Amino acid sequence: MATLTVWKFDTPEGADEAEGVLERLVKEQLIKVHDAAIVSWPPTRKAPKTRQLNSMTGPLALGGAFWGLLFGLLFFVPLLGMAVGAGVGALSGSLADVGIDDEFIGSLRSRIQPGTSALFVMSTDAVIDKVRDQFGATHPELIHSSLSNEEEERLRELFTGQ
Repeated sequence: MATLTVWKFDTPEGADEAEGVLERLVKEQLIKVHDAAIVSWPPTRKAPKTRQLNSMTGPLALGGAFWGLLFGLLFFVPLLGMAVGAGVGALSGSLADVGIDDEFIGSLRSRIQPGTSALFVMSTDAVIDKVRDQFGATHPELIHSSLSNEEEERLRELFTGQ
């Protein structure tokens, strides 16, 4: 079963700093990362900066299309208004079919604000408490969605054709 884990940090730099910790945890085999991305939102910017962590993605990575859709739904559709928002309803419905529903999206949208950052990790075999302990003094907030094996497979089919 895959888990989409979101670690929210109270500073715009927190997720970037956590990237090194995540790389170390992968090497120590405390977590198997399939795909990951970072959102950082400096307080002076109107929109967050996003980037996929290509150095940690494996053969099961979902790719930029997944992250683009997710981050678009989180940060850009609310700004574009109802007309555009209605146009992406079918796409967000596809995410709901794989366990990423409106409640999860709304939870992320309300928590990731200017002045914060987040580390998004699609993983398996994670020992969440040990991962949290490794982030140390930054004390990120854990927001996550567990995907069943069926939901993970549908997500892969949707974004990678596998």
